[in-house]
Amino acid sequence: MNARDERPVAVCLMGPTAAGKTDLAVSLLKRFPFEIISVDSALVYRGMDIGTAKPDAETLRRAPHRLIDIRDPEDSYSAGAFVRDAIEAIGDIHGQGRIPLLAGGTMMYFRALTEGLAELPEASPEIRSELDHEAAADGWPALHARLREIDPDSAGRIEPNDRQRIQRALEVYRASGETLTSLTKLSTQPAPGIRFVRVALNPADRGALHARIEQRLEHMIAAGFLDEVRGLMARPGLERDSPAMRAVGYRQFWSFLEGDYDEDEAFRRALYATRQLAKRQITWLRKVPEVFVADPLEAGAGDAISAFIAGALRQRQVEPAS
Repeated sequence: MNARDERPVAVCLMGPTAAGKTDLAVSLLKRFPFEIISVDSALVYRGMDIGTAKPDAETLRRAPHRLIDIRDPEDSYSAGAFVRDAIEAIGDIHGQGRIPLLAGGTMMYFRALTEGLAELPEASPEIRSELDHEAAADGWPALHARLREIDPDSAGRIEPNDRQRIQRALEVYRASGETLTSLTKLSTQPAPGIRFVRVALNPADRGALHARIEQRLEHMIAAGFLDEVRGLMARPGLERDSPAMRAVGYRQFWSFLEGDYDEDEAFRRALYATRQLAKRQITWLRKVPEVFVADPLEAGAGDAISAFIAGALRQRQVEPAS
């Protein structure tokens, strides 16, 4: 005889940047008693609105998001802090008789919440091959300089010609989206007593996704992204190497405004960084267990996802433990 799974449900909506997660999450509120919890390491920061594609005021009025604008950009925010905040929000939403919809693209946060974090990513032959090719073209000191941009603490401990350690530090960042420094400080346990229903948006047409990323970056520039970065640069205590400035786009345009290169180069670097982020996010999605995958660029994707969620919410039976 089957036992009933009485655990409260939370739905996870994951996907790469520019895949349409916010629009889909808002549309799902019309069909289900959801309340949205943002799963995004950049949206937590106040004053970082344009470059993070933060939902606008009208969208947030119609569809409030928890865990948006909860930190100043001078502050740090970790996967451990997210797990604590998310568990509190999930409990509050369940207490109101509603269902949490966790929507975002910070895959490390999803993993920390649903599976826990205790170790670094496994070695990736694909990423190591990419790094070897880059080192053959530019040299390991050049890769050390890139490491210094994303993880100055690790770079400070590693010599510019230490191939093995440079490669591992960059591999960890590309595989997880988190720096080696931040990951070595993390240790989280999965949220207890919650049944997670997972949905992944994975566009099959990478060219179309890349075009959407470029178009969105162009819209950000037109909407005043450079002024937003100027405002952040003027904040006391905020620097180019601050954790908040790891969000794609900000560091590149900060460097432009400091005169390191021209605006076209800043755009090119920001576009490349965003496409690499999408690639890392998609790599993570391939490892997510028990997930319903849909192509958000296909007609009818929203209906297919809604049908899956409806079925999952009705599914209250599980096989008894052996």
